[in-house]
Amino acid sequence: MSGGMITAPQPEAVEAGGDVLRAGGNAVDAAVACALVQTAVDPLMCGIAGFGSMHIFMPSKGVHTCLDFHGRAPASVRPDMWEDFIVGEAEDGFGFILEGHVNEIGYQSITTPMSLRAYDTGLNKYGTRVIGELIEPAIDYCESGFLVRPHMSAFWNEAPQSGRITHRNFLTQFPATRKIYTKSDGAIYGVGELLKNPDMGRTYRRIAEHGAEDFYCGTLANDIVADMAANGGLITADDLANVAATERAPLWGSYRGFKVATNNPPGGGIMLLEMLNILENFDLAGMGHNSPDYIATVSEAMKIATVDKDTKVGDPAFVDVPVGELTSKSYAGEMAVRIRRGEKTHVPRLDLSAQESRDTTHISVADGNGNCVAMTHSIGMPSGVVSDGLGFMYNGCMGVFDPRPGRAGSLAPGKARFTAMCPTMLFKGGDPFFVVGAPGGTYITMGVLQAILNAVDFGMNAQEAVAAPRFCTTSDTIDVTNRILRRTEAALVDMGYLVRRSPLGYHFAGVHALRHTEAGWDGGADPGRDGMALAV
Repeated sequence: MSGGMITAPQPEAVEAGGDVLRAGGNAVDAAVACALVQTAVDPLMCGIAGFGSMHIFMPSKGVHTCLDFHGRAPASVRPDMWEDFIVGEAEDGFGFILEGHVNEIGYQSITTPMSLRAYDTGLNKYGTRVIGELIEPAIDYCESGFLVRPHMSAFWNEAPQSGRITHRNFLTQFPATRKIYTKSDGAIYGVGELLKNPDMGRTYRRIAEHGAEDFYCGTLANDIVADMAANGGLITADDLANVAATERAPLWGSYRGFKVATNNPPGGGIMLLEMLNILENFDLAGMGHNSPDYIATVSEAMKIATVDKDTKVGDPAFVDVPVGELTSKSYAGEMAVRIRRGEKTHVPRLDLSAQESRDTTHISVADGNGNCVAMTHSIGMPSGVVSDGLGFMYNGCMGVFDPRPGRAGSLAPGKARFTAMCPTMLFKGGDPFFVVGAPGGTYITMGVLQAILNAVDFGMNAQEAVAAPRFCTTSDTIDVTNRILRRTEAALVDMGYLVRRSPLGYHFAGVHALRHTEAGWDGGADPGRDGMALAV
């Protein structure tokens, strides 16, 4: 296996990771360098105070593992603290709408900041570089600035969804955030304008000098805790000191002769394997790509997995998740029988007024020695909070917990919320074939699923697999992109489905993938984002 390749939604970050590969670093080094630049140049999609999942395959060392770094509820939360605040639930299950948006924006929306610890852990265990070296490109983008890209601007200015906080509020509600993201006239920076964040640059310089530990137990930690205490935040010094990534073996499955490795709950890999198992019972290629029968069949698998996620999947430290059942071929066979007899699964929701937020990013990278990393990381829905002088935005992950006690996703001290993140690798024999992941809230598993089907069932290369028109069914409505044929939509309506057309041609996750064949690696970057694939 010769040569390497990296793909991600930000060209600046891809180039930084590619430079590391070119200089002899391995896939873990490149992934962390890429991630750190992402935190600087896409700061509402990810950050050092975020969360994620890093899937690592290093055959030369006999390593295949997942570093899960899911944000956890602070120790001070109570299961019933928001029970009386419920207004509704997002249509696709990505969180709840509460009075005052207390779970969406502000200091109480923040879970424990995990990402910096995970980057450092990954490097210390499996990398060849140190974080002080790899953070240098990110520092330069903070201090010298970067050009606001189209996807960033579109997200920052996206019209508010019914019941949700407007995205502009994430940038303007708090003074320390406003001074970074708005100009002297109060306008948000636009496409092509240079945005600098010297406060983040100073924070990153301190991390480079003193290490990640300073963020969790040192001077930076003291600054964070003081700001939380002054503004009614839930994060304490003990919450920071206890932050640690969790290392586990991947969750395994199979699909049409390929071995599939993905992450464990509370990640979305369990949903992905469940859907693949169900769809293995159907001749998808014979139906035709994105035909009415194909979309209906895949949509039913999506709905079944969504209902199972909503009712049965949570943090396994708190919830008895039936992993064996949900990922079994026998259960999938039973679900396939339901689909064949025409049964339409209903997805219960409290309210159908709001849709999800897509504040996440992804990296897929392979080096010349056969090592591969797929890492999805995020700040969830941004909290809008920046501690004055520190520059980085905190995650807003409390918004996805279920405010109703006694449920799989309910609040509990130290509990991780469900995330659809599913950095995944497919293997042909013992060799990697497809390395894939995506940002996109609850759309993530659905986008990754379709990329895998495109590569395996329809023989597409990586770019074709991530660029083909997608659909998403996480409620009783089939959402389709604007490139799905209208005659197909009409046929689905005739079959009794509710169908909603997006004005976007590229939508429902931002999938980034690598594919390996006898000719080497090819890469795919979702055209709906601003990124690229780079061969090294």
